[in-house]
Amino acid sequence: MTVETTDVAVIGSGFGGAIPGYRCAAAGARVVILERGPRLHNHDFEQDLAVGTYTKAIDAIIGDGVTVLAGNCVGGSSVVYYAASLRAPSFVFDRQGSLGARLWPAALTRVTLDPWYERIEASLPVAQQSWSEISYAGGLFAAACANAGRTCNPVPVAVDLTRCVNCNWMLAGCQFDAKRSLLLNYLPAAEAHGAQIRPLHEVQSISPALTPGYRYRLTILVFDAGLKAPVDTVCLESKVAVLAAGAVGTPVILQRSTRTLGDMPAAVGRYFSGNGDRVSIAVMSEDRVRDVLGLSRAPGIAYDAFPIGKAITTMCFDRLDGSMPEFERFSLQQIYFPPITNALASAPEWWGLPKKQMRSRWRSWLTLLAMTEDDNEGTFGVPPPTGSFTRIGPALGMGSMRYRPSPSTRRGWASADAELRGVFERDALATVSAWHEEPGGTVTAHPLGSCRIGDDPAVSALDHRHELRGHPGLFVTDGAAVPTALCVNPSLTIAALADRASSFILDRLASSGVPVRQGLPSPLR
Repeated sequence: MTVETTDVAVIGSGFGGAIPGYRCAAAGARVVILERGPRLHNHDFEQDLAVGTYTKAIDAIIGDGVTVLAGNCVGGSSVVYYAASLRAPSFVFDRQGSLGARLWPAALTRVTLDPWYERIEASLPVAQQSWSEISYAGGLFAAACANAGRTCNPVPVAVDLTRCVNCNWMLAGCQFDAKRSLLLNYLPAAEAHGAQIRPLHEVQSISPALTPGYRYRLTILVFDAGLKAPVDTVCLESKVAVLAAGAVGTPVILQRSTRTLGDMPAAVGRYFSGNGDRVSIAVMSEDRVRDVLGLSRAPGIAYDAFPIGKAITTMCFDRLDGSMPEFERFSLQQIYFPPITNALASAPEWWGLPKKQMRSRWRSWLTLLAMTEDDNEGTFGVPPPTGSFTRIGPALGMGSMRYRPSPSTRRGWASADAELRGVFERDALATVSAWHEEPGGTVTAHPLGSCRIGDDPAVSALDHRHELRGHPGLFVTDGAAVPTALCVNPSLTIAALADRASSFILDRLASSGVPVRQGLPSPLR
């Protein structure tokens, strides 16, 4: 078995992995970034509805009561996300959930995280859309909100708006390099400083290193290009290990490592959150859109534009009010899902004749995402023999997550549902249906919290520096570290936290005898 050494081993190449990977490489450390999925380029991103198009870069991981959509390629979910880039509201950092005590570390507030938000926004970069740059669907949502006495605003996105052609194929990657994924900034910058990126390398477990001067040994399966079978097993020993395999992958690796590393903090594999995500479909009445909202896209066509434009363009922030009770605060966002994702829905309207009738009006749909405050009630069971989940087909797997929404979580979803009905059933603009009438069957692309930071060791696996309790030099910097749902898209917060954690990782490297430089600039665009 091949055994190599490096200063820093980074597991995962999404926001949580690419940013510390860059910071450590630029500081002078030897860095290896390990990625389970393939390495893709803009010419690999096809614009069609063939199943193979989406299976290149994304996985649907089905658990008990929850399905998670996650990126599976170099760049992680940044390659397939919709690029909405928002700072979490201030009240999020004071959340207590059902535990009755502050869940975020005292060292972290919106004010203390703002400098890191600013660095990420400048590095990606993030752009603020103007009203002239939003989609027609986003404009329809804004008009419906105004009709109901609500406000609505354009969403900041990590998109080069001068390059964007509004093709709305963001889930399949961006052919035009307009979406500012990590393929365009942190990852190439890390490589420019000597970091190695190794695709098709899936970390199985972590154990103590055998080479003097090193701390951790990673056992890795190397897969063929189709991710169908491993072709080799290798080991990589490092002085520091950074876990960024995602909120589904990171806790599983740690659970499987208990045999060799010893006991894990009790919070590993607990307190999983889907960011309170709740998806609904408003099937618009073309007549009412014309007569009530006064909209007309073309002669005789009031809307009929669901797939046109960018995937996320407008958002209602009215319920992001810190004075309101916890679990009743949320945001509402216009979002686009391509037809292939309809297979994930399970509302009564999605079966039989009602589905056919509903599908016939597909271009008059409006999809809405409510991001609410859930109660971090998800848990992970026994890890599979290998990998983060049991793969049952291309882009499809069975995970060990179990999610049973608490009454508090259900109250949050019910509040969001009522608000949507208040907007769209006013003046009979639309009929509104949740993707999942039974809340226990939730779908999320925003998994969080399965290995979270905090001050209380009883309910957090990591300290405020993102270091795993009892395991010095082992850091978690992905969505698993985020303590609570955020009420907004989490990518910018994950990135800001990972950037902040990088300084603590460099401190640990220095104490391990690796000469590193602090205070380095962000990657050049």
